[in-house]
Amino acid sequence: MLQSPFTFFRGAASIMASDLQGTPVSGIETQICGDAHLANFGAFGTPERRLVFDVNDFDETTIGPWEWDLKRLAASFAVAGRHLNLRPRETHEAVLASVRSYRERMHDFAARTVLDIWYARIDENVLGDMVTSGDARKRARPNGAVRASNAHVAPRTVRRENGALAIADDPPKVFHPPDAAVYEDYVRALFAAYQRTLTVDRKRLFKRFRFVDAAYKVVGVGSVGTRCSAALFAAGESDELWLQVKEARASVYERYAGDRAFDNHGERVVVGQRLMQSASDLFLGWARADDGHAFYVRQLRDMKMSPDIETMSADELRRYASVCGWALARAHARAGGSAPAIAGYLGRGDAFDEAIAAFSRTYADRNELDFRALQQARDQGRIVAQERV
Repeated sequence: MLQSPFTFFRGAASIMASDLQGTPVSGIETQICGDAHLANFGAFGTPERRLVFDVNDFDETTIGPWEWDLKRLAASFAVAGRHLNLRPRETHEAVLASVRSYRERMHDFAARTVLDIWYARIDENVLGDMVTSGDARKRARPNGAVRASNAHVAPRTVRRENGALAIADDPPKVFHPPDAAVYEDYVRALFAAYQRTLTVDRKRLFKRFRFVDAAYKVVGVGSVGTRCSAALFAAGESDELWLQVKEARASVYERYAGDRAFDNHGERVVVGQRLMQSASDLFLGWARADDGHAFYVRQLRDMKMSPDIETMSADELRRYASVCGWALARAHARAGGSAPAIAGYLGRGDAFDEAIAAFSRTYADRNELDFRALQQARDQGRIVAQERV
């Protein structure tokens, strides 16, 4: 988080949640992502092996004001534009593109049937139109995501000992704990509980794989410090399944939006994801360990493709903003059934777009002040920072 105001923003969902809870809202609620910044969108494979673009992080999901998601998304483009050294007008256009797209798509969803909304998705044809330059198209092409599928994880992360498979340590990102036997028992018990959350067909599919190994795996700016693991299963030679186990803690919005009846935060994350995503991971499920910690499980990689934000031009950022606004509107409309009410509140003009753009500029200023405060705390020795390897 000390690398730049942009990385700080990505890891500061709890700070923005505190800031947003005092801002005006319409009173219309839906299932929200809770951390809808621009890096939490991307492409991934559906169970039918189609590539779709959608929101892809639900650690903070809950029921709350739709405005909180949209403000975080728009502010993230304001912060990213500055990070990329774009001109203020170019950054403003990217922010406006995200809000305008959300508003226009929400009007479109308001006119659709419930099932039309439920089946709506943004596929690879839209991804091809998201960028314009040849280099950007090469970075975003679906084939890059196919190479990142589950089957292509193993060559870089597996070692063999006496013919047996094991996860290769790559500290500090991937490592086995000293008490490996105790850790393995913990993981095995966790997956026994996880199976009970799967449908019968997926439970039978999962049982065709045997547990091989598990190791801690550090992930994400906002997930550092939580219990996250990679688990390897196999059904035969070169027939492997990689699953990611992530600890689920209370949403940063819980104190402001209220506890929404989930005493297991793994279940909260999974239910929110299933409601908001156009297609969820085949092995998505949750579990609570005997020590009370909650987790959710999904495939480690499954045709996942993340945007290369660091190299985006002004035009690419604007196009990407438009697709993110579209994806967020679809997720809100799908999850809450409140598209007509939200569309009516937004109206047809651009007054709302400009208001959120103004908020985003102000919040980008606030984010930079918070970032400098963190730097100062580090420099004064009030916090200790460790370099990321």
